[in-house]
Amino acid sequence: MRDDSSVPDPLSTLVPAAREGDQHAWDTIVDRFIPLVDAIIRGYRLSEADGDDVSQTVWLRLVEHLGDLREPAALPGWIRTTTRNECLRLLAARGRVRPVDPQDPVGLDAVVDDDAGIDLVAAERRQLLREALAELPEARRALLLLLLTDPPVGYEEISRRLGIPIGSIGPTRARALEQLRRTPALRRLVEVIS
Repeated sequence: MRDDSSVPDPLSTLVPAAREGDQHAWDTIVDRFIPLVDAIIRGYRLSEADGDDVSQTVWLRLVEHLGDLREPAALPGWIRTTTRNECLRLLAARGRVRPVDPQDPVGLDAVVDDDAGIDLVAAERRQLLREALAELPEARRALLLLLLTDPPVGYEEISRRLGIPIGSIGPTRARALEQLRRTPALRRLVEVIS
C-alpha cells in the first residue's frame, strides 16, 4: 500500500470539501494560495498593514463566494483577480495614482473602473483586449493607446510623438480599429461576451 500523504489534494476535492465546512480543506487552500496573494500585493507596493488588509479581504471574499465558484479549477484565477481588485480598490481609496502601461496585465486593470463584484469574465475580456492590441503593428497600437490616454492627448502632440500628419490621425485610427476588430483575440472576446 502506498503513502499518498505527500501528494497535494486536487482542487476538485478541496473546493467542495471547503464548501461543506472542512477546516483542513480550507487551511490547505489558504496555504497553497497565500504565496500568490502575497506576490500580487507586493507588485502593488502596498505597506505591510495595507497588504494584510487586502489579504484578509481576499480570504473573506472567498468564504463569501466559494459556493458561487462553478469550476474548482477556476479558483487560482478567481483569487488572482480578486487580489488585484482589492489592491486597486485600496489604492483608489488612498487617492494614489500610478502611471500604467496598457500592455502590462496589471496596468490595464488599473485603468478599468470595476465594481467590487468583478468576475472572471471581465478579467478575461481585458486579457483578450491586451492580446488583440499586441497583434497590431507597433505604430497602430501606439496611436490607439495615445488616443485612449487619460487625460487626453491632443492631435498636435500625437502628431509630434508619432511623426504623422494631423490629417492622417483620423483615417489611421479608423484603419487601426478595423484591424483590431479582425484580430483572433477580439473575435474570442466577442465569443466571451455572447
